[in-house]
Amino acid sequence: MKRMTRRDFLKASTAAGLAFGMPRLVIGGEPNSDIRIAVVGLGGINIVGGVGGRGRQLIKNFLKVPGVKIAALCDVDKAILEDGAKQFKDRGEDVAAHTDFRRVLDDKSIDAVVLATPNHWHALGTIWACQAGKDVYVEKPFSYNIWEGRQMVAAARKYKRIVQVGTQRRSSTVLPVAFDYLRSGQLGAIRFAHALVFRARTGIGKVSTPAPVPETIDYDLWCGPAPKAPLMRKQLHYEWHWVWPTGNGEMGNNGVHMTDICRWGLGLKQPPPRAMSIGGRFAFDDAGETPNTQVAIFDYQPAPIICEIRNVSKNTGPKAPSTLGKFRGSASGIVIVCEGGYFAGDYTSGAVFDKEGKKIKDFQDGSKTGAIEVSHTTNFIATVRSRKADTLAAEAAVGHASAACCHMANISHRLGKQSSLEVIRGAIRSNGELSDAFERCRENLRENGVDLATTPAALGPWVTFDAQQERFVGEFADQANQLSHRKDRAPFVVPKIV
Repeated sequence: MKRMTRRDFLKASTAAGLAFGMPRLVIGGEPNSDIRIAVVGLGGINIVGGVGGRGRQLIKNFLKVPGVKIAALCDVDKAILEDGAKQFKDRGEDVAAHTDFRRVLDDKSIDAVVLATPNHWHALGTIWACQAGKDVYVEKPFSYNIWEGRQMVAAARKYKRIVQVGTQRRSSTVLPVAFDYLRSGQLGAIRFAHALVFRARTGIGKVSTPAPVPETIDYDLWCGPAPKAPLMRKQLHYEWHWVWPTGNGEMGNNGVHMTDICRWGLGLKQPPPRAMSIGGRFAFDDAGETPNTQVAIFDYQPAPIICEIRNVSKNTGPKAPSTLGKFRGSASGIVIVCEGGYFAGDYTSGAVFDKEGKKIKDFQDGSKTGAIEVSHTTNFIATVRSRKADTLAAEAAVGHASAACCHMANISHRLGKQSSLEVIRGAIRSNGELSDAFERCRENLRENGVDLATTPAALGPWVTFDAQQERFVGEFADQANQLSHRKDRAPFVVPKIV
């Protein structure tokens, strides 16, 4: 099969976008017909650690939404693709199977694409789909870097596409009620928020020579915009999260969920004016590059957000007792602190407490954990039908701002230097809440065999962001902006949308 060049593809997809600027079901005059979707990126099978497979999870969720037809699957790994297609065949359902995403975009019968690819494909996949007249459900984090996120939002606007990001907590029914309570002033002014991700992980190992890429994988397509470098880890799938060319670490993996709902609770619309990070990759003697322990502050005013990542635990395994600790009774979710008390919870439940920790009020919705996933996909499909983007639970601009927080934290980390406890404490002494978060993190690491006095953390600088220009300014601006927009590998170049 002859490969289409990027120039040829963009010509064709732009023409398609003009001809098919409205979804197929509306053009066809069949408002009650099925929404035909393609799921791109099914995820690894039998991954070490029991994680991955987000695309297959989303298939299950979309199949529960009335009026949805999964018409195509796409994965660069033929073994994974064949496994996914077989599951449909076994149910007597027809589904197209593609290894090349561009073949999905050629199919004018596809109304929307669901992108569950690695992070480095999110922007190009979203933009190409918008140009081809497809709506998009893209997994978190919205973007691989800040510049890409801006182009994704611009593409959604220019091509009039419905673009939802998979931060499904935005479809919670509990959190809006809790946030209304906090905003009512009954606990006084909001002072700060904590985003908590205390999740034990293990290292990914390392290799001394390049590992072979499985023959079933089109590695050129897998790399896409990222450098096509030798595979220097044992496992290709999922572990891309923990290396910079393709992933954004735990901050961009689960940190974005919690930071996003903190922003929601505080009513914040833009990236923060500045951010900084303290952290490192401790205990894991592996090929990973991203922090497994991180305390980052997003300096919104008057109420900052502090995101706390803890992955290092001396106890591992699904049934092992946690050694990662808790903050105000929570190990995952958010804590929003007000003058007269605080809220602690997540998307299905939470409670308000007074300053002494006495419970004042419960918030519960009684839903099972998976219900919110179906609510989020249902919201996307309903908006694809209505064409009213303001009804999306997590529209493109929402995803962009939350991802930008995570990118800013990681940029600060990457610009940082290993520093002594005295230097770190001196740098954050004026911020009592950040100092407290750091000391709790330091003590938890000590309990899990890591002493920051002998294994220093990296102290990142404050990086300052101009939300109007969407650029870093001030000290460290040049270095930070370089980390916000990389030179992509041709022909997989993320275009500037004007």
